[in-house]
Amino acid sequence: MDLNLRDIRALVAVAEAGSFTRAAERLHLSQPALTVQIRRLEEAVGARLFDRNSRNVALTATGRELLPLLRKSLHDMETVLRDARALGEGESGIVRVACLPTFAASVLPELIIDMKREVPRVVFQIRDVVASTVNALVRNEEVDIGLTGGEVLDPMLEVLRTGVDRLVAVCPQAHPLARKRRIGLNDLAQAPLVLTAPGTSVRAVVDAALSESREPLDIACEPTYMMTAVAMVRAGLGVTILPETAREVRAEAGLVVKRIDHPAFVRSIAIVKKRGRTLPAITEKFVKLMRRGW
Repeated sequence: MDLNLRDIRALVAVAEAGSFTRAAERLHLSQPALTVQIRRLEEAVGARLFDRNSRNVALTATGRELLPLLRKSLHDMETVLRDARALGEGESGIVRVACLPTFAASVLPELIIDMKREVPRVVFQIRDVVASTVNALVRNEEVDIGLTGGEVLDPMLEVLRTGVDRLVAVCPQAHPLARKRRIGLNDLAQAPLVLTAPGTSVRAVVDAALSESREPLDIACEPTYMMTAVAMVRAGLGVTILPETAREVRAEAGLVVKRIDHPAFVRSIAIVKKRGRTLPAITEKFVKLMRRGW
């Protein structure tokens, strides 16, 4: 017969109270029910644990040796139950999220702070990667949720929330585009461009938008990271096109951010999870927080 939590708790209560009556009151049990629990525990151990008479109850030598071990087991099991309940209720746990670097460097820190106010015991594991890698990490269950860019076509992914991120042009203050009131498609097509590398969600939007122009494109360089693109623009290599929410677009005082007067320069963004998978309660809470702060 296996030991169970209630029987161990009964033994500890009787040992501390020195009385079945007082222990039963403490445990909100009838005395016969408590007696059954102690007898069941003695059968599981294979030894008498209490000496009883009409006046008092005392631990046997075996009972005295077992008491500290059972107290520790009781404490450990109660701790496991508390931790399990906290996980189930979303009061602790790990949020594993993959997200676009744009999001990781802009909105995410504030969302984490808000989440920690609600759930101080939350821990975050962040993977800031390009959209294709976000999708792969979610699909392979290396993370639980992802914030990705572009249209989500993967049938293994379920979209929890969608939105859009407008793209803007970034150029030096001395650049001719900095003096224009409006920047159109042809303005960009005629300028040397610093574009993020192929395979990024921003580049996919830019390529689709610029494909409408008949002008041959002058692509000066194709960095992977937005901060590198900004540095290239600062050096005078060309104009870059980045999400308006990216902190990188305002990282340099000598650069100008210009809205693009064309509807195609908008990137779709989405919160995704693997289809058919139940999110941990703590992650569900974070998704709700992301929706509120979208």
